Amino acid sequence: MKIIKMTELCAIENPTPGEPYRPEIKLDEERFRTLGGMFGLLVPGSQVPYHYHQNRESILIPVSGEVIEIIEGKETVVRPGDVLLIPAGEKHTTVNRSGRDFRYVEFFTCPPLASDFITAE
Repeated sequence: MKIIKMTELCAIENPTPGEPYRPEIKLDEERFRTLGGMFGLLVPGSQVPYHYHQNRESILIPVSGEVIEIIEGKETVVRPGDVLLIPAGEKHTTVNRSGRDFRYVEFFTCPPLASDFITAE
């Protein structure tokens, strides 16, 4: 079992001020074989590239702030209290148009982060 404290995630300092920060949540040491995790901090004016994953499914849980999630061209506001489910193959991006940081936790089926990321047009 692993417990992640949202208060600790809210307190994380960005080591790259003015730039997004997206460190992996280490789950392999906890014996998770098919689940990965990531903490995300999108600063105002930043975004995740428009992309999709061939095999990976994701669950994004906002911790603070708000963003626009663009899924297959449709914009949706996402904020704390929402849970975003992204199936494999769905093109999406997260855009922070607000004036404050957006913090979130994302859990996803493996493979690792970089190996299933496909930039979309």
